[in-house]
Amino acid sequence: MMYRYLRFELAALVLLTAMLTGCSGDNPAETESAPAVSARPTPASGAGLEYEAPSTWISETPSSSMRLAQYRLPRVEGDPEDAELAVFYFGGQGGSVQANVDRWIGQFSNPDGSPVTDPQVSERDANGIALTIVDVHGTYHQSQGPMMAQTTAKENYRMLAAVAEGPAGPIFFKLTGPQPTVDHFEESFNSFLDTLRPAQ
Repeated sequence: MMYRYLRFELAALVLLTAMLTGCSGDNPAETESAPAVSARPTPASGAGLEYEAPSTWISETPSSSMRLAQYRLPRVEGDPEDAELAVFYFGGQGGSVQANVDRWIGQFSNPDGSPVTDPQVSERDANGIALTIVDVHGTYHQSQGPMMAQTTAKENYRMLAAVAEGPAGPIFFKLTGPQPTVDHFEESFNSFLDTLRPAQ
């Protein structure tokens, strides 16, 4: 009799502990309100580099298999949409640095449809990683549709893009969005590039 009573008491204690543990956690609806931010560097999978994205960038599931990572940068007041930063890696391929620079600049035009004449191209180093950076603004002709054969013209856009010459081939970082929003995130983009380094 005493044995059965002790078993009952033990079972009740276990059940009470489980209930209290479950109640002590945060509300799931509250914990999903913001993505977790890790202080640890993020590896650019298979590309031989790692980096640390700013906490103000919102990590998203990549919209294409060609993307290693994708971030949404919230729009500033008055802009029609958020900016986006995509990270691309093509297994060591992807064309020459100059070919990519020319292609990115070619995605923009002046408001009258003429080619842009004032893109800025610069080079620098980040922890031993050679970077080529493109800064271009105007009307952005965003590729879309089957085989990316169609384009949508978006006025007053800006692109900050970089080719990082990593140990396993080039990695491409492309930030596009309405110009005021990209202007707002320019400093964090440059700080982000400074975190690039060979993967440990």
